[in-house]
Amino acid sequence: MAKTAQEKADLKAEKLYEKTHKKKYRTRPGDMLFNLINYLIFILFTVACIFPFYYLFINTISDNDLVVKGVINFIPRGLHLDNYKSLLNVSDLSNAFLVSVGRTLLGTAFMVAASAFVGYLVTKQEMWGRKFWYRFLIITMYFNAGLIPWFLNMQMLGLTNTFWAYIIPGIVAPYNIILVKTYIESIPAELEESAQIDGATHMVIFRKIIWPLSKPILATIAIFGAVGHWNSFTDSLILMQSAPTLYTLQHRLYIYLNTASNLSALMESGGQVSDAVLKSALSAKVIKYTISMVTVIPILVVYPFMQRYFEKGIMLGAVKG
Repeated sequence: MAKTAQEKADLKAEKLYEKTHKKKYRTRPGDMLFNLINYLIFILFTVACIFPFYYLFINTISDNDLVVKGVINFIPRGLHLDNYKSLLNVSDLSNAFLVSVGRTLLGTAFMVAASAFVGYLVTKQEMWGRKFWYRFLIITMYFNAGLIPWFLNMQMLGLTNTFWAYIIPGIVAPYNIILVKTYIESIPAELEESAQIDGATHMVIFRKIIWPLSKPILATIAIFGAVGHWNSFTDSLILMQSAPTLYTLQHRLYIYLNTASNLSALMESGGQVSDAVLKSALSAKVIKYTISMVTVIPILVVYPFMQRYFEKGIMLGAVKG
């Protein structure tokens, strides 16, 4: 009898909880309107972000004459893949692609390794001049000499017209070092202390404990570095003036963009343009779209696989200041 009474009391309490719970979280018309507006804003923002890539893609697979006339806006027409095949015949484009891939892989690898090691060093209290070197790194984020002194410095170091001009200047990245340092400080100190008791050196601790546990933040800065190297073209434009074989893919895209823009401005001003030059201008416009799509594809393919590390690393790296 007591059990039955207890069950009734529990059932009554459960119904009361459900009643108050539903009443508390009942959706009101104002909430529905607010959610609807939020959804609409985010949908429009998503479309605004995706549409440029979609526009590029449909213009690369549509009839080239229609693309030149500017009639391809939403739906592709005259589907073909000849533009992507024709890229193989564009002079020095494959070499520019290899240069971009090489600088991205090597530059990112060196930057991640240096950021991880320096970030670990500046967490050690026994490091000589730790505060000075750390503050010196931070100062470089806010002050620089400018473009001309930078070029003169690269010239005096013998880095102009060489591939290493893409790699060496970006090895030390102060912002990434700060992220790694903050992340390492969030790792329990007991792990390192137990390894020190067992006789492990700092290098062993870094290689067997810190490096494996820091994969999320290292993946995060790897994304930063890879995107920066892949999209960079100003260093190629300024430093590789006498070495066209070291032009990056973005630099080649910049050249085609200027070619199409200059010829378009000439035609609009009423200048006389031969059929051959006009044909090359039209080809440059189509190639510009195609190369733009090719330069975007690697980042679009890689980012989804790195996103989970990116979110985890950037959040944990921001816990401490």
